[in-house]
Formats: sequence, structure tokens, C-alpha cells
Amino acid sequence: MTEANDILNRLGQALNRVVVGQATLVQQLLVALLAGGHVILEGVPGTGKTLTVKVLAQLVQAEFRRVQLTPDILPSDIIGTNIFDLNTRQFTLKKGPIFTQVLLADEINRTPPKTQSALLEAMEEQQVTLDGESLPLSPLFWVIATQNPLEFEGTYPLPEAQLDRFLFKLIVDYPDPAAEKQMLLNRQSGFQAKRGDLGRLKPMATVEQILQARQEVSAVALSDAVLDYLLALVQRSRKHPDLALGASPRSAVAWLQTSKAHAWLNGKNYVTPDDVKAVAPPLLRHRLILKPEAQLDGLQIESVISSLLNQVPVPR
Repeated sequence: MTEANDILNRLGQALNRVVVGQATLVQQLLVALLAGGHVILEGVPGTGKTLTVKVLAQLVQAEFRRVQLTPDILPSDIIGTNIFDLNTRQFTLKKGPIFTQVLLADEINRTPPKTQSALLEAMEEQQVTLDGESLPLSPLFWVIATQNPLEFEGTYPLPEAQLDRFLFKLIVDYPDPAAEKQMLLNRQSGFQAKRGDLGRLKPMATVEQILQARQEVSAVALSDAVLDYLLALVQRSRKHPDLALGASPRSAVAWLQTSKAHAWLNGKNYVTPDDVKAVAPPLLRHRLILKPEAQLDGLQIESVISSLLNQVPVPR
């Protein structure tokens, strides 16, 4: 194990101590961070979505901004705007919250498509264009968007083109009884996130160490057999009888990178088929589209992903 690998594992352990009962979520967030991909968090209110992101940003000493997206928010509220200064007789740039390292876009499906699209260039190109000028963003720039799966009135569902730009869609579920009891015990002992206790968390990593870890992830080996296996899964998804839309070429590249990140996080310098399978659900659940008849039959996208993984022979 490299020093960066040890640091990332200790980072995950520290995050699990604060965000109790979400071990799978924590690991998948770290995989996305290492792969340099943006994330959608979907879960009912009160499951710790915002807390998880705030704690993670605190533990890696990253600049953190939060945007509460509403129907009346404009693209300039996120990107920024040029303001004319009467004293200097010049335009000065007032940067928006997008100029940060970790951006939490709360309730992304509540803001209109025009504002949603303002994030596209930033997410894909790591830059924004303001009055014809391209402005670079931080090398770490990472967007985590949240949405509530229960309320649909007054919302604007993300189109497929924008969903495909998110690396993972992570489901934030209720913790099990033991974890929820530990959460209550933590509260009973005096821990309160709203009171500012997060500011006293000991940092576990730096932004530079995260960027170094990303370089190590890119160097993880991938055999021809595993590469052909990944490609066969992508091709099979486009021919699956229950799917109207399969995995895109962008998702194939993302699958490759996240498989490497999963392998590296587990202390390996090579990718196995198990790594490819492990990242499939969060990578595909927002990219695959069921046929109307499959939806009428009550088929769930998770079961289709499971059947897809079972259809393609695993290389030995």
C-alpha cells in the first residue's frame, strides 16, 4: 500500500465515525472522489446527505460551498457576473459559488433547466464561460447534487444528457437499528453537527494528497481479459430486452476509471472482475432506461443491472 492509499482508508474510517451506518455510501463517495466524477445523492430528508458532504470536505481540507437550488435561482447566481464599478469605471468579476473545490447543489431537481444547464460546462470541462471569457475551476472541482425521491410537484427532472454527466447516483437509505442507536448515543454524549462540532474534526488528508491519489488510480493495471469483460457488459446493455437505452461510451470510460479506483481503494494495483461488478449499480442506475412495458410490469432497474451482470461470463 502507498502512503496515499493508507490516508484514503483512514479518511473513510473517520467519515464512518461521524456519518454512522452509511459504510457503503462512504466507500462509493471515495471511489467517485478518486475517479474525479460528480455524484447525485438521492434519499428522503433527514438521512444525512448534506452532513456527509460537509464532513468529507472538512476531512480533506477542501473549500466547500453549498447552493440551495430553488425555482427562482438564475445561472448567474451560481456562476457569477461582471459588475460595473462606478469608482474605477471598470467591470469587476463577482465570482459565484461554483468557484470552489467541493460544491453541494441541494435539491437540483427543484431548479429550472436553464440553471441546471449552467452546471454542464463546469462539470464536463472544469471551466465556466462568462461574457465570452473562459475561467478555469479548481483541479479538485467536485459537484455533489442531492434530490428528494418523494416529492415531484414543482420539480424539473434532470434530462438524460445531464444525468449522464454524473458519475454515480447513490441511494442514501435508512441506517440499520444498531447504527441508528449509535447515532442517538452520539447525540446523547453531546455531538451536534449544527452547533459547530464539525469544525473541530481533525483533517485526515489534503487536496494535494487527493490529486496524488488520482494519479496512482490512473496507473492501476487492467488486463485485456478484464477490459474485454467490461466492454461486453457495455455492449450487452445496449441489447438487453428490457432496456430502451443502454450504457453510453461516456459511461464505458467512467466504468473503467471507477473500477480502477475501487481496486486501488482496496489495496490492489490491478483490476479484477469483482471491481467491475462492484461499481456497476451506482454507475448504471441513472443511465439505463427501461422500456415502457418493463416499467408496467413493475421491473426495477436494480434487477436489470443484476441480470446484466449474470448474463456476461466472468473471465478466469
